[in-house]
Amino acid sequence: MSVVFEVPLDSINENSSTDNLENWDSLRHLNLILALEEEFGVSIPDEEVGNLVNFKLIELTINELLK
Repeated sequence: MSVVFEVPLDSINENSSTDNLENWDSLRHLNLILALEEEFGVSIPDEEVGNLVNFKLIELTINELLK
């Protein structure tokens, strides 16, 4: 997330979301999804992509996909 949103790593935490990361726009959101899929070797369903608007939801979704 820090790389995609170009913010320091220590600024990413469990409360990070579209509400408090200025650089989180629609294009970077898609870049984040692609980066997550590549990093974790998963395919995030299209219907889930729009719901992944904070760190906690991303973490839950990735954990579910890795099961």
